Amino acid sequence: MNFSSNVTTIRLRDTFATAVTKNVVVVALCITINYINGTLVHTFLKNRIFTENPRYILYIHMVFNDIIQLTIAVLLHVISYILFTINVSFCCFLLMIAIFTTLNTPLNLASMAVERYIAICNPLRHAQICTTQRTYALIGLIWLMGAIPILPDLFILLATEPLAFFHSRIFCSRDSVFRHPYLVEKKNISHMVYLSLVWLTLVFTYFKIMFAAKSAKSDAKKARNTILLHGAQLLMCMFTYIGPLLDSLLMYIFPMFLLEMRFTSYVIVHILPRLLSPIIYGLRDQAFCMYLKKYYLCSKCNVVQPSENMSSLKKISK
Repeated sequence: MNFSSNVTTIRLRDTFATAVTKNVVVVALCITINYINGTLVHTFLKNRIFTENPRYILYIHMVFNDIIQLTIAVLLHVISYILFTINVSFCCFLLMIAIFTTLNTPLNLASMAVERYIAICNPLRHAQICTTQRTYALIGLIWLMGAIPILPDLFILLATEPLAFFHSRIFCSRDSVFRHPYLVEKKNISHMVYLSLVWLTLVFTYFKIMFAAKSAKSDAKKARNTILLHGAQLLMCMFTYIGPLLDSLLMYIFPMFLLEMRFTSYVIVHILPRLLSPIIYGLRDQAFCMYLKKYYLCSKCNVVQPSENMSSLKKISK
């Protein structure tokens, strides 16, 4: 995650009123989105139908991952205005969490696509392959794969930087901490590899499910639409990796509004994608929406009557 793009070292400073307004907006969005996502997590934990379903386990893991990622992104944004510089060791800790969660998102989307592929194209073995235990093991694998690109960077940082560097203060961005030219090149390559693998997974599962949908089964058509939504969310996730390019483009188009464009880029890259998960997966899912009615007035949902049994809910949740 390139946090140098969202809160780049600001040579031009906002006025006090503008700085307060921007931070109030960002914190308000963070609280609102995390509240919605927190309600989704609470709904998941309180209902056995979801805690035993691999699809919902992967979904709620992505929601929980979004909560962490958004909180760290907003914290770094606020720190950049209030403190401007922080201790390098603390900055490194925050960046490690941010990078972990950023890499987890596309991997989680790929896992959700594969689960839908198995459910539609190999339904007789779905219950055998996609068990609860294997789903949690897959989540552990996602975190491990998210750690692989960044842990070597940490070891190189510890080996190349003097001890005094970790006790100094710095503007907290990835490029400021992991500043070795090799690490910058390695970051770009690892991002391309990860995103390419995820895109290949989404394309493969989409076409497999599309062929299955020709049999006019509604479940297959719903799953195909879900894969398309995975792709849309992955496009939003890619904003994180092209943040510097987006910054440059906006500043080229609007050179007189440098600080405003940086703030706009930050909102697009780090906040809006976190809002997609509850909209794409929570509110459009009839089974989940029925339980969310306990916490929200969801007038646009096609609510299932509570008298329907668990097997009916499992059917509509596919």
